[in-house]
Amino acid sequence: MIGFLRRWVLHNFWLKILSLVLAAGLWWWISPDEESAEVAVRVPIEFQHVPQHLEISSETIPEAQIRVRGPERLIRELRAGDIHAELELADAKPGERTFDLTAQQIRHQRDLHIVQVVPGQVHLVFDTRLTRDVEIRPRVTGNFVAGEQIAKVLVEPERITITGPKHHVEVVDAATTDPVDVSGTRTQATFTTNVYVSDPLVQVVQPLPVRVTVIMEKSVPAGNGH
Repeated sequence: MIGFLRRWVLHNFWLKILSLVLAAGLWWWISPDEESAEVAVRVPIEFQHVPQHLEISSETIPEAQIRVRGPERLIRELRAGDIHAELELADAKPGERTFDLTAQQIRHQRDLHIVQVVPGQVHLVFDTRLTRDVEIRPRVTGNFVAGEQIAKVLVEPERITITGPKHHVEVVDAATTDPVDVSGTRTQATFTTNVYVSDPLVQVVQPLPVRVTVIMEKSVPAGNGH
């Protein structure tokens, strides 16, 4: 019996164990339970290497809907960060340009297969970047105390730097503060608020709190002026 064990069981024991492990792994991989599955995922399009002097001035940037097929196990565990679309923009120039969006632009795990990418093309508009200073205009609201009126509104700082696509920045004549409610203010009061530009493609370079000082004065009754 011992001779039998040595000859048929213990001979090349570790090779037999390795073969058993490999066979089990192969069976698990092709097991009927490991069927393929398909899912559609919506992911943002990442723009790679945009030239520093350029801005994407398209008002809407599409997302990509990607149909993915693969082992059901991987499909079930698929997370948003596991797959994304990339567009290479290193050679972009001012103006309009259409880019193909194919399976080659999709980054994903090796065991997944890209079935479809929608949209198949992305149309973008590029503009040179422009940076300039504009004045800050405060928005003052509220109900004033009887007999009081606004004499002066001071803003600190008076100007702010904005940047964005040239054709958008050029038409911005001022930045605006959030509404400042001065209801009940007598003599003067200072408020801290934020400033913004209504065009979503134009950014404030260094967003900082803005101080708005409202100075009141006695109103002159109608008919009593000189």
